[in-house]
Order: sequence, then structure tokens, then C-alpha cells
Amino acid sequence: MPAIAVYCSASERIDPVHVQLAADVGALIAARGHSLVSGGGSVSMMGAVAKAVREGGGRTYGVIPRALLEKEVGDRYADELVVTDGMRERKGLMDDAADAFVVLPGGLGTLEELLEVWSSRALALHAKPVVVCDPTGVLDPLRRAVEALVDGGFVQRPAADAVTWTTSPEQALDVVEAGLAARGPGAAPEHVLTQEGLEAGS
Repeated sequence: MPAIAVYCSASERIDPVHVQLAADVGALIAARGHSLVSGGGSVSMMGAVAKAVREGGGRTYGVIPRALLEKEVGDRYADELVVTDGMRERKGLMDDAADAFVVLPGGLGTLEELLEVWSSRALALHAKPVVVCDPTGVLDPLRRAVEALVDGGFVQRPAADAVTWTTSPEQALDVVEAGLAARGPGAAPEHVLTQEGLEAGS
């Protein structure tokens, strides 16, 4: 069962349309037979995606730092909830557990997670699909900023193209599944840095 990490907002001040987006993504993950890797939160988009996966019969694996768990925002209904001492350990466990990454609108933490898995894919440190699902255009400024960096020679085109931008949950899951299928049983091992990756990621 492929595991999909979903990065998204835990803010309760956002437009409810984004919480619904997270729920729709979660429902589709379950309907297509995947499991969820989440940040282990129970509020806003993070909580909505996990709840929808479970309601659809899917499995959820959450990873949350102890400091956030103690603030009572932990997803206590997760099939497995791992508590870490800090954010770096949390991200590492999520990355290792995931076969693909779907990024929804979010704040600084979401941006950090996106840029980390994006840059590591561009460097050939992993071959997992990285997909942004942004129907409302919240992350359009980031996309334009990266294109400006390409135009200025700071980012090479293959690195910019290491992420696929989508505008619906269905499109996002289609891209994920196509990427997983393309890797196949003979895919190159993870975490292998190649010269090709180094050149693409610069």
C-alpha cells in the first residue's frame, strides 16, 4: 500500500475552502487504496485530511513533536502516532515513511517541507513524486519566484520541473500514481546522489 505524505496548514484562521480541499484529498487517498503520512495534527487541514482517510477506510501514520502534542493538537485517532523530540526528527521520519509527497496550501512549515523534498529530488537524493495541489492559487507566488530564478540562471530547468503543479485532488493523485508506476520494481535506490542530480539541482 503506497504511503502518501500530505503537507498542509494547521492554521485555524484560513478559509474553510482549504480545509475542504484537504478532506477531499484524504477521501481520494483512501478511495484509491493508499495510506497517509501526516504531521500528526488534529486541527485545520492537517486534521481534515487524516480524518477523511480514516473515514474512507485508509490507514494514517502521524508524526508530531512532543511540544505540539502537549498543546493537545495531536491526532490521537491515528492508526500510529509517533512522538518526536523536535521538528527535524519529525520531518525525517515522514520523509522516510512516504512513497510520494502531496503539498497543499500552507504556511512557513509547509513551504519548508515542500522546498526540502523538492530540492532533494532535484539533487537525485530520492525519486519520489513531489506534487503541489493548489486549486486556489495560494502558492502561485512561489511558482513565479522559482521561474524568475530559472530566468536568472540561479535554478536549472530540470530542478524547477522536479515538482508537478496541479489544481485538483484527482489530478494530484493521478500524477502521484503515474510517478509511482514509472519507478517500478527496477527503480534506482533512494538516497543516492549522482553527478546528474547535482548538476540539475544547482
